[in-house]
Amino acid sequence: MSRRALFHFAISGFFWGIPYLLMKVAVEDIPPAVIVCGRVLIGAAILIPIALHQKVLMDAIRGWRYVLPYAIFEMMIPWILITNAEKKISSGLAGLLIATVPIWSTIFASINGDKTVWHSRRMFGLFVGFVGLVGLVGYESILGTSDPLSIAMILVAAISYAYAVQRITQKLPDVSGIAINGFAMGITAIAYAPIMVMQFPAPSSVDAESAISLIALGIFSTALAFISFFIVLKEIGPARSSIVTYINTAVAVVLGVLILSEPLTIGIMIGLPLVMIGSFLASRKPSVTA
Repeated sequence: MSRRALFHFAISGFFWGIPYLLMKVAVEDIPPAVIVCGRVLIGAAILIPIALHQKVLMDAIRGWRYVLPYAIFEMMIPWILITNAEKKISSGLAGLLIATVPIWSTIFASINGDKTVWHSRRMFGLFVGFVGLVGLVGYESILGTSDPLSIAMILVAAISYAYAVQRITQKLPDVSGIAINGFAMGITAIAYAPIMVMQFPAPSSVDAESAISLIALGIFSTALAFISFFIVLKEIGPARSSIVTYINTAVAVVLGVLILSEPLTIGIMIGLPLVMIGSFLASRKPSVTA
């Protein structure tokens, strides 16, 4: 990985580690659909002008039949699921469950013909990751205080993320990530606009922290994070670039504990290292296929 890609890898990891905190704060006063629509409106307002300036937006528009499902599985479905789930689970747990994205990405890569998935090290990684996931989900939903339905919603979001990135990199490999995401955010904003209008809260019911969290979510975790991530994606591919969730998870857990005073549960302490180690091994591409 080049220094430029490594820099953007770190940036996207940090910017995608803070949304769980921001969503947790924003959802206290703002309905989930309004949060999703608000963040994509801000993101689209930043990315679309850049794409127009670079004269790459039309490439994404011409590929609308692929950008549309990308918008559905990368934004419409997972963001509403995560935002709703964070009403009942901690931001740290949400970030940890999203850390399973490399595992799902590896599985989708296998389905799409990547035979290196069957290398013994990657298979061992899948096994360790799933053990950690089962242990985490089992503890948090049965012995812990977390809502099983909310946990399931986050896992569906993780699978959706993995599928969306695999699909778009296959179908539009040479189209600018800024153009793809700007257009996808515009589509998502249009889809959620009617719901946002119906559920838009009275200004007096939204405190400054919630409003600022939504704005930061749109600027940093939506627009700028996607710019950095797609730079990394171009260089190392979807399966390996998905390990950016390692940083996401660490940031989400630390911020949840330090800022929101969320508990560092036994489930997280056991599941976190297993999921991250398993994801790391599963997403590493060996030089020689077994």
